[in-house]
Amino acid sequence: MSRQNRRKHISIENIEIIDTANKGKSVAKHDGRIIFVQGGVPGDICDITVFKRRKKYWEARIDVIKEKSKNRIEPKCEHFGSCGGCKWQNMSYSSQLHFKQSEVLNNLTRIGGVTISKYENILGSKEEYFYRNKMEFTFSNKKWLTNEEIKNDEEIKDKNALGFHVPGMFDKVIDLQKCHLQKEPSNKIRIAVRKYAKENNLEFFDIRNQTGLLRNLIIRTSTTNELMVLMQFYKNDKIEIDKLMIFLRDSFPEISSLLFTINKKANNTLYDQEILCFHGEKFITEKIEDLVFKIGPKSFFQTNSEQAKILYKKTRELAQLTGSEVVYDLYTGTGTIAQFIAKQAKTVVGIDSVEEGIIAARENAKFNNISNCIFHTGDMKEIFTEEFIKQNLYPDVIITDPPRDGMHKKVVAQILSILPKKIIYVSCNSATQARDISLLKEKYIVSNIQTVDMFPQTHHVENIALLELEKN
Repeated sequence: MSRQNRRKHISIENIEIIDTANKGKSVAKHDGRIIFVQGGVPGDICDITVFKRRKKYWEARIDVIKEKSKNRIEPKCEHFGSCGGCKWQNMSYSSQLHFKQSEVLNNLTRIGGVTISKYENILGSKEEYFYRNKMEFTFSNKKWLTNEEIKNDEEIKDKNALGFHVPGMFDKVIDLQKCHLQKEPSNKIRIAVRKYAKENNLEFFDIRNQTGLLRNLIIRTSTTNELMVLMQFYKNDKIEIDKLMIFLRDSFPEISSLLFTINKKANNTLYDQEILCFHGEKFITEKIEDLVFKIGPKSFFQTNSEQAKILYKKTRELAQLTGSEVVYDLYTGTGTIAQFIAKQAKTVVGIDSVEEGIIAARENAKFNNISNCIFHTGDMKEIFTEEFIKQNLYPDVIITDPPRDGMHKKVVAQILSILPKKIIYVSCNSATQARDISLLKEKYIVSNIQTVDMFPQTHHVENIALLELEKN
């Protein structure tokens, strides 16, 4: 049953949530129309209000849950519903894994046009909470107000916050009390910094007016129990910066790398900023099997260290290297996959566009006594040419782990021109992975799929696809 109110919002009663969708949304159908619903769990029976209507779909929010799904659970985090970080906390973990695997297979079939002959069961994370090794928190003088604070008639004088941006609102930040994504002392450090800043009247950043001292806090941990804290400041107030950094050093002696930067740009990206070491080392280390990786403030490393080990092992297993192959590792980052497979390969050639990552890859390879890895810096679509391949030998196997946007069409075209025997495609976005595979399938068949969940409580997932050259 549906009815239309004065503002042309449509209310629909007793509708069933039937599936999950992109960006953590859920799906319902009404009169053959797809409706994306915020906060639903498949199996819920709800009354909903449609607030956005498009030609191909509608968007709605839940007014009342009439009957709860057997998959629905109580979220652990007090910020659930406001914070956009863990949108699936209201769904059992076994259900999360089911829907993640279904999405991957559906994308490969629907977008990629792939006939799936074999796939392995999704590999879930042992830790469902406190699994991230990196968290980034934002300072703001525009705190997001809770419903309770809005209903309260008292004036809110303290509008400073340290936490996450509210989804869709670039200048509003949730003042986090406890986050369930990173192990301690992450919460303790964030709360201590916020308390110190308020007690000492330090200015929280105003993103609209580009003013204030405190801008950003990054905390990185490792399975070797090392801890990096990076403070990002907007103003170069040496006296106050030194005081805060001394406070952090003395309050948390477990910090092994205490860093800071002064960032006067409009955005808070670090790649073009000078990072200064206040105390300890300029890096922390992570260990995978017998390999040790130095991780600097600008380094990319998978955010779930334990699942990264599984991801790399499965990539190596699918490659089935014999020791005689030349392997290209496209989008190599800091060279973790390249070095992880190096013992099983003749030569590994890693390529990435971020110079700092390639420098780290070379340093790590030297540190790990790996001599058969060669690393190059360059824009993939520009450097991955016929001339480059002639200089570095033709690959027998290509491992590619591109960013969420997938591979550029020039890169796909180059792969099709050289036709390596195998491609192991690692992706954090199965939709763009499927798009690229749809171009590669004229010469390759997808012979196996392994999905690995790196991000519990979210809709994100990693997928590995093994592509093998079709025999004529």
